[in-house]
Amino acid sequence: MKSPVKTTLSAAALLILPILSFAGGKSIYGDDNRLDFFAASADMQALSDSVVSFWKADSIDTLNPGGAKLKTTNFGDRMNLCPGEKFREQPIGAFCSGSLVGEDLVMTAGHCIKNDTDCKNTKLVFGYAVKKEGTEAVTTMPSSEVYGCAKIVKRFLGGEPGSPNPAPQTLGPDFALIQLDRKVSGHKPFAIARPSTLKAGDGVFVIGHPVGLPLKVAGGATVRDFSKSGYFVADLDTFGGNSGSPVFNARTKKIEGILVRGDTDFQDSPAGCTTMATYTQTGGRGEDVTKISALSSYIPGAGGRKSLDGDMEIHNVDSSGIQPADASSAKGISFD
Repeated sequence: MKSPVKTTLSAAALLILPILSFAGGKSIYGDDNRLDFFAASADMQALSDSVVSFWKADSIDTLNPGGAKLKTTNFGDRMNLCPGEKFREQPIGAFCSGSLVGEDLVMTAGHCIKNDTDCKNTKLVFGYAVKKEGTEAVTTMPSSEVYGCAKIVKRFLGGEPGSPNPAPQTLGPDFALIQLDRKVSGHKPFAIARPSTLKAGDGVFVIGHPVGLPLKVAGGATVRDFSKSGYFVADLDTFGGNSGSPVFNARTKKIEGILVRGDTDFQDSPAGCTTMATYTQTGGRGEDVTKISALSSYIPGAGGRKSLDGDMEIHNVDSSGIQPADASSAKGISFD
């Protein structure tokens, strides 16, 4: 994922994918380590159960006598992907990712939910994944797996006017905590690193919804730079739509941060179709991850607040000066 704006979609995709949230691009480093839910190990599957996908409210149909149907489109067709591209025939539709960190609290990127209107028009869904090999992704599910956004508890986006960053650092943390419309049942909140012991060279992995695809687990990554204020850089295999995904310490399995920015996602092929952008394991700019320490004091639990009552603050800032790219403006844009 590239800087605060994930980039490079084909011209066709610019017209038909207005919903993806890009905080800079995201990309493949070395081997493509993304795995579907069914292909992940048992411990990764258990963690995946508490990751959510973000959907526009009008992208979900209510079914009678109950349940919900996700509105999706074919990844390969919409992106004009070249033959053989990974996950080409899977559906896309989600625009961001998030993780359950409290009984009714979800953590994501600040550029995914910017204001009360975004909150009102967003649904959060558990279980959008390919659960068994050879089957389609789950896009019809019980209504109990679909939640509404009740309010923004806390939000910050470094780089927005008025947000502090140490000179000469132009980028910073990017996060939002969202209270759901009810307590979550059937899913357990994640453990977060309190305090973090992560450092450069340590292994990390990410779980989320790249390009709005069904859930993917991506490991085989390491921390490149942990010295930045509010975020660190890693070589995670991520794309727009991964924004808000939890990033875990490979050793402790605790959340160390939130995927927020990165390198270019896609590039045009001489054949006239689109391919995913790839780099050597140590190439590209890397992917930016908001450090969990930037928001851990707002998350209930050991070392955090016991209750969020009375602390329901929205960090209101004028974001007109810097907007994360969505798919309608993603190709070739990079904020560094």
